[in-house]
Amino acid sequence: MRLALADGAELFYKIDDFTDPWTEPETIVLHHGMAKNHKMWFGWMPVLARHYRVVRLDMRGMGQSSVPEPGYPWSLDNFADDLLGLLDGLGLDKVHLIGETVGGSIAMRFATLHQERLLSLCVCTSPTSFLDPHHVESADLIDREGVAAWVESTITRRLDPQIVDPAYIRWYADQMAATPAHVVSGFQRNAPGVDIGPLLKDVQTPTLVLAAASLREEVLGDFRGAADLFPNGRAVIFPGVSGFIQHILPVPCARVWLDFAQGLDRV
Repeated sequence: MRLALADGAELFYKIDDFTDPWTEPETIVLHHGMAKNHKMWFGWMPVLARHYRVVRLDMRGMGQSSVPEPGYPWSLDNFADDLLGLLDGLGLDKVHLIGETVGGSIAMRFATLHQERLLSLCVCTSPTSFLDPHHVESADLIDREGVAAWVESTITRRLDPQIVDPAYIRWYADQMAATPAHVVSGFQRNAPGVDIGPLLKDVQTPTLVLAAASLREEVLGDFRGAADLFPNGRAVIFPGVSGFIQHILPVPCARVWLDFAQGLDRV
């Protein structure tokens, strides 16, 4: 399904709901990261959709959503505005928001602007700042050699090859490589210098941070410490795993989130 935003762009979204038909479930919105799409959440769905109505979107420029022309002003704020447009367009007053990598950064920015729309927040391997110069280096690589070359150069820090099926790694890389190059490089060039960390102290939303114990290259910053920046933050760190935990161990992550969310009901 598609939703038209105020500026004419269209966001693709998919709804999964396997809850009991006599109930009125709360809604989860799943926000993927850069150069990905809604399909990347497939491993979470059997756990979440039995208990919640789940909305998975494709970010602007990615998946099946509209692709802006080169020169579009990519930013966390603009992606957060797209998310607000999605919630308003679908008539969703309050949701549980789960974001991964840059999608989690967008979710955190959204929380600083619209925490009244959130029941809870969860971020997975998500940076609170973009102060590392590697973003510009990545953009240069993408402009020279394409998205596929950038994906190949970073895939082993995303998915731990000692744990993940090689066929999954190939599928994952192909999903990312399908993203238009100017979308990815445009965001990478605009991202440096952004730091939302100081704003998170004002977000009262119950927040869960999920992360593996390490990355092979620490280019996302100390995302594991993000929970400490929230008044109601909690971190679950998975030991013995290197990479993007939300994609490496999706079912355990979803179950941890389910425990977290169901615990909120008893507060």
